[in-house]
Amino acid sequence: MNTKAAEELPAVSVIMPVLNEERHLRTAVRHILEQEYAGPIEVVIALGPSNDRTDQIAAEIVAEDPRVRTVRNPTGRTPAGLNAAIQGSNHPIVVRVDGHGLLTPGYIGTAVRLLGEMEAANVGGIMHAEGETEWEKAVAAAMTSKLGVGNAAFHTGGLAGPADTVYLGVFRREVLERLGGYNEEFVRAQDWELNYRIRQDGGLIWFTPQLRVTYRPRPSVRALAKQYKDYGRWRRVVTRYHRGSVNLRYLAPPAAFLAVVGGLLLSALHPAFLLLPAGYLLGIVGGAVTEGRGLSLRARLQLPVAFAAMHLSWGFGFLTSPRSLARKVIESRAPKPVDGSAHNPVNVTAETG
Repeated sequence: MNTKAAEELPAVSVIMPVLNEERHLRTAVRHILEQEYAGPIEVVIALGPSNDRTDQIAAEIVAEDPRVRTVRNPTGRTPAGLNAAIQGSNHPIVVRVDGHGLLTPGYIGTAVRLLGEMEAANVGGIMHAEGETEWEKAVAAAMTSKLGVGNAAFHTGGLAGPADTVYLGVFRREVLERLGGYNEEFVRAQDWELNYRIRQDGGLIWFTPQLRVTYRPRPSVRALAKQYKDYGRWRRVVTRYHRGSVNLRYLAPPAAFLAVVGGLLLSALHPAFLLLPAGYLLGIVGGAVTEGRGLSLRARLQLPVAFAAMHLSWGFGFLTSPRSLARKVIESRAPKPVDGSAHNPVNVTAETG
């Protein structure tokens, strides 16, 4: 690209909240810095209180490349870390990346172009799950299938167009500042909640399959179950906070959970109720046969476990989400500013997470 064209490209701030990411951090940052984008790029890493070598690795990266710097995130919470990184960054385009997310080549350039062409507030693409171990490969297959996650385009792909939400996102800074950034009460589902506010504000969320981020799944059944329990728990909070935001896709995991648990309990009254959990088991085993094509035998055998952990944990979290979470969020309806201005009501001190 010639110099004049490069000068016309907007500068980009990549923000990255991290916690216990020693396994993936260096690779994730490398995928950012190796982007073929001729405009200026800075990377701001919000460091949570990790108990592994994440801080040491981040310090090494900062010493190696002046484009990278860190801010503190004492709470370790993702939305607070995102806001701290936004506050600690400078450029008009803000790209969100997670510590275990790997940008594919051309990601930033394509996103910046589409922001302009579509006059969008946020653009994003596909969360392309890709495992390294056999278990992670099984989870990746589940996370990229409609049986695993429904018809969400950012999981399973689809045609470019307006969307309710996208994976991670590339934003106009002015939009983030006007809306107060991420709501820090949303420990999970903060992306969906922010995109809902952007749409309510009249902004366009644009999905394109041209944008892909390689995502590393959780490394164990327990970690996956916790992740999806939290997803369900906080998606319920979103539905309380933003009335009318629920759709039928969110009700499928709670229905599956009730069918399995209810069927097992009611089978004490009549064995016919065992048809409910048996039907679910047959469904995920049959789905694993289809969705497991190309996987090793060991990964295929683990695929039904991944489906069940995702569905049932999400459903359990959704059904048991305490109303106290919603009350806490509603009490903080007015986000605080990410630019420090008094008129633009998300706390953007260095306490992030």
